[in-house]
Amino acid sequence: MSNNSEILIQDKSSNGVLRLVMNDLSSRNSLSENMMSSLLDSLDNASKDKDIKVVIIASNGDVFCSGHNLKEINTARNNDDEGNAYYQKLFNKCSILMQAIVNCPKPVIAEIDGVATAAGCQLVASCDLAIASNESIFATPGVNIGLFCSTPMVALSRNVSNKNAMKMLLTGEMISATEATNIGLININVKKDFVKKEVLDLASNIASKSMITISTGKKAFYAQSEMTLSDAYLYTSDVMKNNALRSDAKEGISAFLEKRNPNWNESEDLDS
Repeated sequence: MSNNSEILIQDKSSNGVLRLVMNDLSSRNSLSENMMSSLLDSLDNASKDKDIKVVIIASNGDVFCSGHNLKEINTARNNDDEGNAYYQKLFNKCSILMQAIVNCPKPVIAEIDGVATAAGCQLVASCDLAIASNESIFATPGVNIGLFCSTPMVALSRNVSNKNAMKMLLTGEMISATEATNIGLININVKKDFVKKEVLDLASNIASKSMITISTGKKAFYAQSEMTLSDAYLYTSDVMKNNALRSDAKEGISAFLEKRNPNWNESEDLDS
C-alpha cells in the first residue's frame, strides 16, 4: 500500500460512498508519483470492497488538480538519460490511473471547486460524472510551456466535440465552469457552497440502485462506445439478455409491478 493519508484523505460514509480528497496543497494537488500511487491503490481497494458503491474524487484548497508535478519532471532531466525512462514511466502510470477510473466497476464522480489543468483536466474528463462550482476553471495549457497535452487529449476528446477539444488544446486558454458545462466536460456547475451537497446527493441516488446493474451498465457503456453501430447493438443485446437473467432484474421488475421498493442482492459478485 502506497496510499498516503497526508496527500489523499479517505472518507467512507455509511451508505457506501467513498470520498477521496486530494490534499497536497504544497504542490497544488499535482498528480505526483505519490498522488497517482495513492489514487490507484484507493481505486483498486474500492473496486474490491462490496461496501463501497460510489467513489468521489475531490480536493482541498483552491486547486482541484494542477496536472503533473513539473518540479519532478524538471528534476528528472538530470538523469543520465535526460529523463527518458522516467518520463515513459510517469506518463504510462498516469494513463493506467485514468483507465483505472474508467474500468472501476463503481461509478466515479469528480467534485471540482477550483482550478483543473492539464492532467487535472484529464482527471475530470476521465470520471464518469463531474460537478463543479461555478468558480471553477479548466484548461489543457501544455502548449504554453512546450509540452502538448497529448495524454489529456485522450480523455478530453472522448467527452467533448473535436472542435471544442482542439480549441482547448491549441490555445491552452482557461474556460469557465459555464463553458465546461456547455461543451460537456462537466455535468453541471453550482454555487460554491452547494458543490459537496450536490455531489453527495448524486452519489447517494446512484448508491441506492442495484450495484450489479450499475456495474454492468458502466462496463457496457464504455465498451459499446468504441464499436460500430451494428456491433454495439449485438453486444448490448447480449448484455441486456444476461442482465435480465440476474436476480436483481427479477426483483426490480417484480417490485415495480407490485408497487414496492426493491431489495437488491448486495452479496452478488460484480465480476460474475
